[in-house]
Amino acid sequence: MFRRGGFYRVRVSILLTLLAVVCLWACYDVRARKARTEWAQPIRVGLVLLERGNVEPKALPALISRAVALEERLAEEYARYQPGAPRMIEIVPIGPVRVESLPPNDPGETFFERVVHAYRLWRYTAAVDRAASVSTHRFDSRIYLVAEPPQSSSASHVEGFSEEGGRIGVTHVELDATTVDLALFVVAHELLHTLGASDKYDATGRTRFPEGLPEPERSPLFPQPGAEVMARNRVISATDERPPESLSELFVGRTTAQEIGWVD
Repeated sequence: MFRRGGFYRVRVSILLTLLAVVCLWACYDVRARKARTEWAQPIRVGLVLLERGNVEPKALPALISRAVALEERLAEEYARYQPGAPRMIEIVPIGPVRVESLPPNDPGETFFERVVHAYRLWRYTAAVDRAASVSTHRFDSRIYLVAEPPQSSSASHVEGFSEEGGRIGVTHVELDATTVDLALFVVAHELLHTLGASDKYDATGRTRFPEGLPEPERSPLFPQPGAEVMARNRVISATDERPPESLSELFVGRTTAQEIGWVD
């Protein structure tokens, strides 16, 4: 009887210890994610490039070289809210790694569906991280960009999803030399999701007014000088908007800046 009771106490002690470790790790992770948007120090972003199919040979090298331009554009936007501030976002391209399948992209609606999706995404990104030798602890956020060759010459498919306030974002683009900046714009969109920013477009994909405008007080209001990063499109008129053509058109509006801690 004593031996049985002793085993029970040991088992409970082990379980309680494991629970304490998990709780401590969770508290640390929450605190570390929150610290990103305090901007006390620069954050490092791993841009993990995945190639599915035969992408145009010049496209991926061009995207890697343009990652610095995205850093610079985000630094310029940060300086609009914090004049004289140093560059606070470092983007580190990794890869490309060849993949056969796309990452899971439908989180679902129910709690159970979201748990399953999170597990499937973890398995997918863990396999990619092993293949690319990604040291996940080195990065505050990681964006996985899946590049495929365009399926048609008329339009390119671009989409993405992220853990809002989390550490992982995914983008899926039909990439060629003409869509490099658009792909990096979507990378910025998903990155800011991981830092707490919300979408600024409606259910039809159109920009929401006024929070989806870079300069909502501009007179005349149209055309806007660029696209608010969380709205995706540049608004040309009350009825017309289009995707940005270059990173020079990327803007971080005040509402987004507030959500990610650039301003109070």
